[in-house]
Amino acid sequence: MVTPPTAIVTLTMNPTIDVAYEVDRIVPTHKIRTTHEYANPGGGGINVARVFVRLGGNARSVYLSGGPTGVALDGLLDLHQLVRTRVPIAGHTRIAVTTLEHATGQEYRITPEGPEVQEAEWRAALATIETLACSHFVASGSLPRGVPADFYARVAQIMAARGVTMVLDTSGEALRQGLAGGGIALAKPSRGELESIVGSALPTRAAVIEAAMALVEAGQARMVAVTLGHEGAILARAGGVIDCPALPVVAQSTVGAGDSFLAAMVFGLCSGQDQAASFRLAMAAGTAAVLHPGTDLARPDDIAQLLQQIPAATA
Repeated sequence: MVTPPTAIVTLTMNPTIDVAYEVDRIVPTHKIRTTHEYANPGGGGINVARVFVRLGGNARSVYLSGGPTGVALDGLLDLHQLVRTRVPIAGHTRIAVTTLEHATGQEYRITPEGPEVQEAEWRAALATIETLACSHFVASGSLPRGVPADFYARVAQIMAARGVTMVLDTSGEALRQGLAGGGIALAKPSRGELESIVGSALPTRAAVIEAAMALVEAGQARMVAVTLGHEGAILARAGGVIDCPALPVVAQSTVGAGDSFLAAMVFGLCSGQDQAASFRLAMAAGTAAVLHPGTDLARPDDIAQLLQQIPAATA
């Protein structure tokens, strides 16, 4: 019997209100009527919490929000019945838009850069997370303007001092500096994010595996899960590499696939599953997220069905 997962805390420094629409066709300068409109709370850590809770876990979302859109984000989190801790900021929370065009099947995604955060505000976020108890801490998403690139490295130091397992999913210099500080249990870059920190293209699976293993061998992360989109994913760890191809499904949307993957991976680890089993669950969740248009993320029934199609993962 699987042990119920211990509560996790997620951190979202640059959250969004994710608005999704469907349209028949996008035509310049014309008023375009939409269908199936809905809004969800979004941003890396919030998405992770949404899927983690769907799977049966307990999660608290820590996030920055401000302005009228911040109030709307707070309300959306309450509608999703997520336990939340808001860090107030002066800037306005961003709104991201995803539009599915039926005529072409193409998905269009518009994501603003978000507010500029003041030093007192990001320091308040650090002070807040120091007060929260959890077994796993998931820092996920981009850093907004004004937050130093070593912010996640500072978070990792706080968690290491408290004996909390640190999970990191970000990009660019924030990822580079977060890994450089060590103490990361699990990092989840995409291929592009991994290429950005190694400074070169990784055109083959072998190159991706070599780069991911180098991070493990350097002590920057105990596990590195690299998501490869329609090519699947790999998991690098001291025990070897697990290489899993993607399941053949028709993708309706790519929004939140990586967040769903990470949520399920952490859920498996928190539940006492080994790394290989947790990786299989993550693969199922990442695939489940693309089955539906918009920003709905992975659904438990889809995850359970897809999990049966993924072979047992071995190094």
